[in-house]
Amino acid sequence: MAEAALISEQIEDDEVQEILKTGTDLRQYSAQIEKEFKEVENRSIDDYIKESQNIANLHYQIGSTSNILERMESMLMDIQGALNNISTEITSLQKKSVSMSVQLTNRQSIRAQISQFVEDMAVPEEMVATIMDSPVTEKEFMNHLNELNHKLNLMKELNFKESKSSQDVSDVLQKLKVKAMSKLRLYLMEQIYKFRKPMANYQIPQNAMLKYKFFFEFILSNERVVAQEICNEYVDTMGKIYYSYFKSYSTRLAALKFEEAVSKDDLMGLDDSVPKSIFSKASSLKNKSTVFSIGDRGDVLNQQLEAPIIVPHAQQKSRYAYEALFRSEQYALVDNACREYLFVTEFFILRGQQAQELFNQIMGKTTALLIKNLETYVQDCYDTIALFLCIQLCLRYQLMCHKRCVPALDKYWDNLQAVIWPRFEQVFRMNIQSILDCDPTKFPKETGPHYITRRYAEFSAAIVGISENFPNELVSHLLLELQEEVKCFMLRMAAIFTTRKEQLIYLINNYDLVLGVLMERTRDNSKEAEAFRELLSTRSAEYVEEILAPHLGGIIQFVKDCEQMRDKEQTEELKRQERRSLQLVANFSANWKKSLEDLNREVFLSFPSLVTGSQLLQLALAQLVQYYHKFYKLLTPNARAQLVNIHVIMIEIKKYKSNY
Repeated sequence: MAEAALISEQIEDDEVQEILKTGTDLRQYSAQIEKEFKEVENRSIDDYIKESQNIANLHYQIGSTSNILERMESMLMDIQGALNNISTEITSLQKKSVSMSVQLTNRQSIRAQISQFVEDMAVPEEMVATIMDSPVTEKEFMNHLNELNHKLNLMKELNFKESKSSQDVSDVLQKLKVKAMSKLRLYLMEQIYKFRKPMANYQIPQNAMLKYKFFFEFILSNERVVAQEICNEYVDTMGKIYYSYFKSYSTRLAALKFEEAVSKDDLMGLDDSVPKSIFSKASSLKNKSTVFSIGDRGDVLNQQLEAPIIVPHAQQKSRYAYEALFRSEQYALVDNACREYLFVTEFFILRGQQAQELFNQIMGKTTALLIKNLETYVQDCYDTIALFLCIQLCLRYQLMCHKRCVPALDKYWDNLQAVIWPRFEQVFRMNIQSILDCDPTKFPKETGPHYITRRYAEFSAAIVGISENFPNELVSHLLLELQEEVKCFMLRMAAIFTTRKEQLIYLINNYDLVLGVLMERTRDNSKEAEAFRELLSTRSAEYVEEILAPHLGGIIQFVKDCEQMRDKEQTEELKRQERRSLQLVANFSANWKKSLEDLNREVFLSFPSLVTGSQLLQLALAQLVQYYHKFYKLLTPNARAQLVNIHVIMIEIKKYKSNY
């Protein structure tokens, strides 16, 4: 519209501008326009007069249409009112429906609770008949017993709330409870009495009791006095059974022990050269060389730890070391005690301290017996290895109990160790003192390994090997004391030899023996092995110098003197050594092959171990070559020309290499 007005104004402006340009009279032009408007108006009036009939018809039609619309509006208003009434009725019906739904839910909930209450309160005839007449092991009896237990618990709750409804069935339920208690008590007592039969396998009635462990739970829930009676009867019965079994078993095991035990005369430092009587028994530990060496006794900690126990009547002709009997006895206790602890915790529904106390009532007398038996053995025991093996068995069986979730024997294991440890330390120190008291002059002058050294090597390897899994500070300290005392004994023994070479041969033989045994029986990096490896290395180097001296003494001294002169820059003095060097060259060239033969013979005659002898010979030959090179560098050209070629010497040395 705005654009049309602008265009119209633009046209008028153009017309006005055109009029002004042509010089037309505006009044005349205005009158002409007025005349044109009048003509147009008259024509329009004529047109309206001609169409008057049509306009009248249109007016009539509009009026008729307006009446129709008014009637439709009225009808729609009526429909709207009806719809409003229907909506109101629907809302009312919805409210009534919600209210009825809530009422229905409440009634159903109340009905369920009332039905459950009535069901819980009612005592069916079938329940009465089953409780009164059926055996307790029947499935129906167990089901009705559970139901009865539920009704009794509900009765207790209602009685606490002083509910009058409980009075209707209280008398019936009490009678059923008494009858059920009587039958359950009789059944459980019968199972307990089965334990008392001779040669009875008590695991069978125990399994039967576990199968019906709800019986005791029912009794405990409804009559604690009866529950305590059953528990006391079980504790008394099983306590006597275990005590009787282990007392008999321990006595029979003791008869299988070696007849000749280790005594105070079998300490490490005591002389064993006294001849034995031809009538002495040959089945002892000592004759099996197991007083200080472990042999296969360590198997009790590994392969035999969970092996079947020793059956005395089947092994009457066999004899065992004490630790084997101790293992069998303790493993029997572990097996029985773990099973018993797990049974009482499950059947009697006990945990923590209560379970521990009940277990102690059952097994206390038995464990006290075993501790007393151990005390009797330990007070006269001089077998250090046996004592230490028993300590290790205690540690392993305690760990086994923990893996089975049975902590009940912890105090027992501690008591056993409290008995063994003091005696172990006492006997260990007696062995140390026996070495300290040794008089080296009483022994023959032999450069081979001493029997005390062999005892120490075997004993130390045994203790170190046993304690690898459970190291102990006291054991480490005792081993260190023993090691120092043995090293001092070796030095005292070496002092009885007149020559340094014999002393070194003796020390090397003994150090080598100890190191060999330790490396064979323990880890290579044990503290004991490292100590003797260092001693052996030091003495071996010193021995090599000693055996080379008769053959290369002059050359060795020449090398040392000339190197000292060279360090001090004494050039003139070095030149004056040529005559001396020519003599040494001549002697070496004439005797070097014989010297190699003598070295080889001397070394292998001095050391019983071919491996040790070979190592020392190779060490000596290597040292010889080293001195030879130094000697060669210090010679004048004239002297060098007369010296044997090093390659010739090396070819000869290769002949003395061995495969040991």
